[in-house]
Amino acid sequence: MRHLKETLYQQCLDYVQQRMDAAELGIKEAQQASKDDTKSSAGDKYETGREMAQQETNRNMAQLTEANKLKIALNSITTQPTIKLVETGSVVITNNGNFYIAISAGTLTVNDKAYFAISPASPIGFKMKGLKIGDIFELNGTTYKIDSIL
Repeated sequence: MRHLKETLYQQCLDYVQQRMDAAELGIKEAQQASKDDTKSSAGDKYETGREMAQQETNRNMAQLTEANKLKIALNSITTQPTIKLVETGSVVITNNGNFYIAISAGTLTVNDKAYFAISPASPIGFKMKGLKIGDIFELNGTTYKIDSIL
C-alpha cells in the first residue's frame, strides 16, 4: 500500500508543479506584453495596456505564491505507513469515497480507483482527523464509515 501513497503524493506534486508552471508562464507573458506595448500618441491606451499587464502579473504572482504554499504543505507529508488514526498523509477508505489527506488537488486516479485529494483543513478533512477504522461521521447529511486507513 505504500506504493499507493507514493503515487498519490507524486500526483499532488505534479498538480502543484503544473500550477506553478502556468503561473510563471503567465507572469512572463504579461511582462513581455508590457514591454511590447509601445507608447503611441494615445497615451491612455498605453497606460491602460501596461496596467492590465501589471494586474495580470499580480494575479499570476498570487497564484504562484499559493502553489508554493501547497508545495511546502506537501513537503511535510510522509508516505510512510501511518498509525491507525486519520492524519495528514493518510489514505482513508470510506463507504462513500476514498480520500487522500494532503492538499486540495481534486480527484486523483490510481489503478482505476478515484481518490479525492483534500486538505486536512477542509470540512471533511477536519471531521476525519483523529478518527480510526470503524468510526462513523456525518457531513452535509451524508454518513461516512471509515473502512480502512493506509
